[in-house]
Amino acid sequence: MIQQFETIQKASKENVDAALKAFGATSKSVQTIAVEASDYAKKSFETSTATLEKLAAVKTIDKAIEIQTEYAKAAFEGAVAQMTRMGELYASLAKDAYKPFEGIVAKAVPATK
Repeated sequence: MIQQFETIQKASKENVDAALKAFGATSKSVQTIAVEASDYAKKSFETSTATLEKLAAVKTIDKAIEIQTEYAKAAFEGAVAQMTRMGELYASLAKDAYKPFEGIVAKAVPATK
């Protein structure tokens, strides 16, 4: 009876430790994601503003179309790159959050067989 209690107590401690490690990893990853999103938004705003200033100074429609085309191409490429980066960050978040539980899951799987 006492041995079972000690086993349960040890497992509970391991679970709490794993949860705290996962929380720390998640917190760190969420901060990185927030900084990345903020940097992208700032860069996007600056690019949009610069493009708008160029358009305001344009004298011909051909030049305006050229500026808009360049902006649309750069904005699309930037958005795709940002989505790829965010996808990588979220995948890393999931891996880092799960990592502390790998040992616990490895112990639990043989016990269920």
